[in-house]
Amino acid sequence: MTEAATQRPTVVDQADRAPRGQWANVWDQFKTHKGALLGACVFIAILLFVMIGPLLHTVDPGYANLLMRNKAPSLQFPFGTDELGRDIMARMMAGGKVSLAVGLTAMSIAVLLGTLIGVTAGFFRRLDNPLMRLTDLFLALPLLPLLLVMVTLFRETLALKVGPAAGIFILMVIAIGATSWMQTARIVRGEVLALREREFVLAARSIGAPPVKMILRHILPNCLSPIMVAAALGIASAIIVESALSFLGMGFPPDFPTWGRLLFDAVDHLQDYPNRVLLPGIAISLTVLSVNYIGDGLRDALDPRIRGR
Repeated sequence: MTEAATQRPTVVDQADRAPRGQWANVWDQFKTHKGALLGACVFIAILLFVMIGPLLHTVDPGYANLLMRNKAPSLQFPFGTDELGRDIMARMMAGGKVSLAVGLTAMSIAVLLGTLIGVTAGFFRRLDNPLMRLTDLFLALPLLPLLLVMVTLFRETLALKVGPAAGIFILMVIAIGATSWMQTARIVRGEVLALREREFVLAARSIGAPPVKMILRHILPNCLSPIMVAAALGIASAIIVESALSFLGMGFPPDFPTWGRLLFDAVDHLQDYPNRVLLPGIAISLTVLSVNYIGDGLRDALDPRIRGR
């Protein structure tokens, strides 16, 4: 009697305990991936640096003071100054904000476009072949030369209509997003082809559910895992592409800093001031590496076959 009495509350507590949600299980699995957890901490630190940092370090990134040019790191200028006397730390914060904004916006365009094409190709048999051939055509195009041609053709037109900074931002995100959707489309199409023959989809089709409703209620929620992973990896890819274009001098104007533009401006002073190259290079590398680790952790956490191992 005594042992039964002591065991009974434990059984009752376990029975009354609310069932854990899916996202709680995802978080538990994500925490076991040490690289993904470290990557998330680094990425959050970078976000705080570029978003909260300007509120604490209130220096205009475009303010030039020739009397303070080429200063070494100090309390007044933690990262030093450039050849025009501009605060490098303030320019790093402003450049990081622009680079991350380009990466997030271009990734959103690429994921939305890739998901739309992948779901359409996988669910509708008649559209599968033409859409996949279109995807193969885009995959065969050289990405960097194509982006250079797009920037060269449309840069001046957009600059005249919406301004130099806004024009190149719109052009960057559209160009990168429109040329980065192919991998997402292929991944989503493969998932949809497998889900289309599952029992719950066949049951929905048998009761006369329209295709749009089946896609929104049954197909897309089960494709969430590869879409989120593709989104995480797409941020890193977009940041690298934007940095490459800015480094080649085809990105944002000189008075509109990005990490790639800071690299481009610092190349001429590489031997005398190597920190000007190392700082934006390290920022780009840490951002890309942390996002890649986050994507790797999300892939493991969202896969129910390995969750709980």
